[in-house]
Amino acid sequence: MIRGVRRIRHPAGKFRDADFSGKNLRSRSGGSGIQDVYIEFKVVIQMAEYGLRGKVALVTGINNPQGIGAATALAFAREEVRLVLVYRRISRPFDENKTDREGADRYYAANAGNADAVEIALRKAGADYLLIESDISNEIAVKEIYSKAIEQYGSVDILVNNAAADDETGADTIEKITPKVIDDTFAVNVRGSILMMREMINSHGSYGRIINISTDASQVFKGQITYGASKAALEALTRSIALEVAQYGITVNCVAPGPTQTGWIDSEFEKQILPVIPMGQLIRPEDIADTILFLASERARMLTGQVIKVSGGHAL
Repeated sequence: MIRGVRRIRHPAGKFRDADFSGKNLRSRSGGSGIQDVYIEFKVVIQMAEYGLRGKVALVTGINNPQGIGAATALAFAREEVRLVLVYRRISRPFDENKTDREGADRYYAANAGNADAVEIALRKAGADYLLIESDISNEIAVKEIYSKAIEQYGSVDILVNNAAADDETGADTIEKITPKVIDDTFAVNVRGSILMMREMINSHGSYGRIINISTDASQVFKGQITYGASKAALEALTRSIALEVAQYGITVNCVAPGPTQTGWIDSEFEKQILPVIPMGQLIRPEDIADTILFLASERARMLTGQVIKVSGGHAL
């Protein structure tokens, strides 16, 4: 809470002192004739309070320090949420000499690494966290994730399904698609997400929030047809599962980011994409994290089964 004072010159000789905190309002006047008197306003600005302190959030896909998962983890840490953070290293070839600037090489390097850079930021933020390297497409691994989380913190109150897989070789088109591309993509984006939701729901406590991460291009994604279809499936699952678990007070929502600068958009592609974003700028991971924070809070208790595009107007 921030309390500020504003003084305004009043030429009519009246003096009014007001407390606008909502709890008390008082005034007084005096004097005669025209004289310089000031009105003093005491303004109380109520900062956003999400009521998440002490809750436990499980976030997947956090090893890219420029990514949505890392931004979400840090946003939760600032709210004193206890964290269970899951990541998997994804190996793709990259040029080490090009990792000093935005583009595919930086993005691939980040996703191939461990979570050291993210851990440094979390420690600076004073976060309480448990870090797990695992593969959510594996059912046994998912059970182990929840077993460790519950052993450490007693429950999982919030799940953010951020981990995703896609093909980066150009094979995710109808003319080039392979069974491996289909299976690998759906294994993480659909099966893994379902397994993570199942374990949370089967071990839920008195509080429950599930936030799935899709893409604003899920319905039409030329060039990444399997990835787009997997995210469209996740959006459909969001709606169906929301209906199934509403009886427990658990909400299930989906955030669909537009072109987000997580390290992969180089300057040339940025020039191409900006004209089709009505708000004229790339989405930041923090924009997505802020939306997730709200959906995870008590303030969003009656919001469920929704797909929310955070895209600056892109792909409406």
